[in-house]
Amino acid sequence: MTDNRNRGPRGRTGPGRGRGGAGRGGARPPAGPTAADSGDEAPPRSRLTSRAAVLLLVVAVLMVSYASSMKAFLEQRAHINDLKVQITEREANIDSLEAEKDRWLDPAFVEQQARARLGYVMPGERTYLVLDENGNALQPQSDLDDPAEVLSTTPTPWWSDAWASVELAGHPPKAARPPAAEIDGSNENTG
Repeated sequence: MTDNRNRGPRGRTGPGRGRGGAGRGGARPPAGPTAADSGDEAPPRSRLTSRAAVLLLVVAVLMVSYASSMKAFLEQRAHINDLKVQITEREANIDSLEAEKDRWLDPAFVEQQARARLGYVMPGERTYLVLDENGNALQPQSDLDDPAEVLSTTPTPWWSDAWASVELAGHPPKAARPPAAEIDGSNENTG
């Protein structure tokens, strides 16, 4: 059995190389016109070999797997960011509730809230109740309207009223049917 390690690449052919190889004692191709010299070129071989196709397939599979992993990673990061925002909002809410709890421990605040919300007064004080136009008590947070805005009527000149009267006289409204002069209930069926 012979050792094939020193033989060189297998399957390479080309100008100046025979099947056995020119450098190893093989026969040289005959000198003369070749296909490349005559202008008739052999059809170009495809550059996509089986190794390149397998490599492209492996790269495509890796890209798909990494893309799905990246999508899951980005979705998880967005979810984590949403949760961090919720935590921040809830911590702010807790802080405001603790501050309000501390305010309720102050007797002055409790007294002010009893006056505002419940209408309580200290002994010896007088309280006044403001009523609206219907006689209902106004709430403490109600706003009274400015009298200048409520009674803001613009006076009309006398000649506009006079001209409207002239127009009405020129085009009187159509007379409506007069109401019945007598009401007689004898024609009704009492059935």
